[in-house]
Amino acid sequence: MRSFFAKYKLFGIVFLCLSAVIMYLFYNALQPKKILPIYQPADFNPELVDTSLLHVKKYHTIADFSLTNQNGALITNDAYKDKIYIADFFFTTCPTICPIMTDNMGTIQQEILDDDEVMLLSHSVTPEIDSVAQLKAYAIKKGVVDRKWNLVTGDKKQIYDLARKSYMAVKTDGDGGPFDMIHTENFMLIDKERRIRGTYDGTNPEEIKKLLKDLKVLKDSYRDKEASK
Repeated sequence: MRSFFAKYKLFGIVFLCLSAVIMYLFYNALQPKKILPIYQPADFNPELVDTSLLHVKKYHTIADFSLTNQNGALITNDAYKDKIYIADFFFTTCPTICPIMTDNMGTIQQEILDDDEVMLLSHSVTPEIDSVAQLKAYAIKKGVVDRKWNLVTGDKKQIYDLARKSYMAVKTDGDGGPFDMIHTENFMLIDKERRIRGTYDGTNPEEIKKLLKDLKVLKDSYRDKEASK
């Protein structure tokens, strides 16, 4: 009897290992693929949504924009055509959350450095201070890679309207005037159709990890769509 088991021991081990692999593959195949939601204004806290958008439940996209980056180049939504991107709002003289946010955006930049599908977009909320020269100095200090990450300045009302009416990033109070000021830690994940697919606390390392995981899910969804054609 002992010789019988010794003879088939290797076969048994191989069989068990093969069975475990097959079961694992079947388990994964049966798991539903994660799909990121498409966020509409009606999905957000009403305090973050302009009253004109409170009941919008579909078809919301990021509005067209025309701003200037750290190199003095005109940046429009065309620069992000067919791109996934992460957006935020900051200012170069901010002493509190912005340095943390910029460092975390820098971490994301490192993760996507060789990924032509993904870019970054940071909007200055003090465009009267953040000139092209100021943004360039900040970009150099923070290790911004120009081909991946645009720091943009421009018309204050346009930027504030984007924050409030496109990205749902901040409370609606204010009119974009000289005494209006927004300050938000939110990062927004935007898909190739200019739709919001996630919002994250840009000061929280765990949220940055979640963002990167969601980014992979979003990229995979495009791969699956291409494969099914």
